[in-house]
Amino acid sequence: MVKDKALLAGSGLILAVLLFIFGRTTEPKKPVPVSVAAAPTFDIEQLIEKSTAQLPLQQAIYVDSLKKLLQSTGTPSEQSNIASQLANFWGDSVRQFDAYVFYLSKQAKLDNSEKNLTFAGQLILTRLRGENDEAKLAWQANEAIGLFEKAIALNPANEDLKIALGSCYIFGKGRNGDPQETMKGIQELLAVVRRDSLNMKAQLMLGIGGFVSGQYDKAIARLTTVVKNEPGNVEAIAFLADTYAAKGDKAEAIRWYDESKKMVDNPAYSKEVDERIKQLQ
Repeated sequence: MVKDKALLAGSGLILAVLLFIFGRTTEPKKPVPVSVAAAPTFDIEQLIEKSTAQLPLQQAIYVDSLKKLLQSTGTPSEQSNIASQLANFWGDSVRQFDAYVFYLSKQAKLDNSEKNLTFAGQLILTRLRGENDEAKLAWQANEAIGLFEKAIALNPANEDLKIALGSCYIFGKGRNGDPQETMKGIQELLAVVRRDSLNMKAQLMLGIGGFVSGQYDKAIARLTTVVKNEPGNVEAIAFLADTYAAKGDKAEAIRWYDESKKMVDNPAYSKEVDERIKQLQ
């Protein structure tokens, strides 16, 4: 029974994220928690090398020349410009997301601009919420955390940045089964809520954090608060349904799944949710 609930919770999290954040309706394999020590690593430099080797000759020469310039001495402004060119190349010409955000992050750190750090961090945070490759997820989370920490150092009063930082811990290694990472995120979010209990962004993420960590009653309380204050928040309703399902309260889970179907009003989505409901019956 406990094992079934754990699997259900993992499945529910991915389903909710994909359906409500990214609009995808195909549920991937369930993430399996692993020990931090056993976690594989993702080498972004190696990925860039392999991707460069597959480019047409002229493009490969262009990339290699820019990489050499970036590694050579230069002012932060000059290096930022080169990193920007590499980011644009991987983003626009090749559409290789990880290489794109790698250089976008470099540019933001060189500029040390809150706006650029936040943009790059939010871009990665959005992506990692739907990432299923464990090693890549850890790299993306660490990259986004570093960006948000630098942005917060520039603007310590920005609560949205702190919520984003907490989200990185929860949707990063926390989602892969590391409770310490989840708790780091929860602590960041609790600090925001203590200052402003009506911050629904923080309340939502605390609810999701409770769901990820298996604290279902706490998650339900947080998510219910969000739904009461923001009746149209589909993401909160999605996680509320998933949390009830993980807890074993089938009636409430089905109630909230049905509510989400009414709000989304999409045949493909309704089909996915109907399948989810069948698993509960």
